[in-house]
Amino acid sequence: MSVAPPRPKSLPLTALRAFEASARLGGFAAAAEELHVSPGAISAHIKTIEAELGATLFARTTRGVTLTPLGQRALPNFADAFDRLGDAVQNLRADAAPGVVHIAALPAIAQFWLSPRLPALRAAAPEIQISISALEHPPNLKRVPYDLCLFYDAAKGESVTDDALLPVCAPAIAKRLKHPRDMADLPCLTDTGWPDDWQTWIAEALPDASFTPKGPVFSLYSLAVEETINGAGILMGHRALIGPYLASGKLVAPFDMPVRLNASLRMWSLRPAHKSSPVSRVGDWLRSGGTDQP
Repeated sequence: MSVAPPRPKSLPLTALRAFEASARLGGFAAAAEELHVSPGAISAHIKTIEAELGATLFARTTRGVTLTPLGQRALPNFADAFDRLGDAVQNLRADAAPGVVHIAALPAIAQFWLSPRLPALRAAAPEIQISISALEHPPNLKRVPYDLCLFYDAAKGESVTDDALLPVCAPAIAKRLKHPRDMADLPCLTDTGWPDDWQTWIAEALPDASFTPKGPVFSLYSLAVEETINGAGILMGHRALIGPYLASGKLVAPFDMPVRLNASLRMWSLRPAHKSSPVSRVGDWLRSGGTDQP
């Protein structure tokens, strides 16, 4: 008669992922944001592991959590393991759907810069499918399977296009502006994603100005642009994003005083793609501004 002793209980993969993210990012809230769950769920996963081990991985205080010596020793191995798992997932997805390119982009970039270029890309390379996720922050490409990232950054990746700030408004509003100081008498629209745009522009273009921009605040740049077109006031526009609106006359720049941004629109990937791969072809096409054949 064979004897089948009980097997040691395995630790849940989701709980281990919660530990690795919390340890790497320095807290449960940050891990929850990356894994798209609640901080309470992260805490529960950690408690599950600690109960199974009979030891603590994090020291809890009123100011947050810190790794115990046991957690510190464990982190490098788990970080490496999940790095390799992420790489394996990327390879599996690429092999399963070689003609699909997954792009993560800032919502404003996805809508105003990337989306207008997609019809020409589809016409030039109909065999390639483009999947886009609009994200407020760049993803960790070792943990999520995106092929390309498009965000504003000062150093990461390579610059796709420079950008500059300049006040823009509807033509009817522009007729009321004779001098930059006249903007103090009109609503100045602000996007919460770029709350310092007005101050950045004023500091360089109008260093002696004393007015503080006041007006409605929007959580989506697209809403701010739409309201500016509708005549709600003046928006500190990103020229790389609103160029088509300036070209069409829906928006005008009443003052030719652009201020170049230090952070440009940049693109990057986890690792170099094969030259003939769809990812490489799409990346080259976006870098060329759509002038090269993908």
